[in-house]
Amino acid sequence: MAKVLVVEDNPANMKLTSLLLHTAGHDVLSALDAETALRLAHEQSPDLILMDIQLPGMDGLAATAILKHDPATASIPVIALSAQAMKADEERSQTAGCDAYIVKPLRYKELYAVMERLLAKPREANNQAAHPRRPPA
Repeated sequence: MAKVLVVEDNPANMKLTSLLLHTAGHDVLSALDAETALRLAHEQSPDLILMDIQLPGMDGLAATAILKHDPATASIPVIALSAQAMKADEERSQTAGCDAYIVKPLRYKELYAVMERLLAKPREANNQAAHPRRPPA
């Protein structure tokens, strides 16, 4: 199936997310912090990233913004994971370049549906969605 990078600093959440992904047949890469995630995204070129927003050091939104502004990683779809169900948090995730937003605790049917939708899009389409081109002036 897909190679998925999970960025999560909570061991219980990492274990659950990895189990859900393995059960669905995906290969899982894991990172406990944003800096490791950025390195793995470049080295492994995952098909999709599940990015926790609250991370030690650099937060997940800052890491997503870096990924989306780098041509080597800009087309990788990013799903923001947050324990916060606030509309403002979802809007901040979109501003940072996240392609979707899921509130924790994870519900496997929602996770699988969002992943399936994003993985069905060609990477170039994901990149254009994250960085729409402006019409010529």
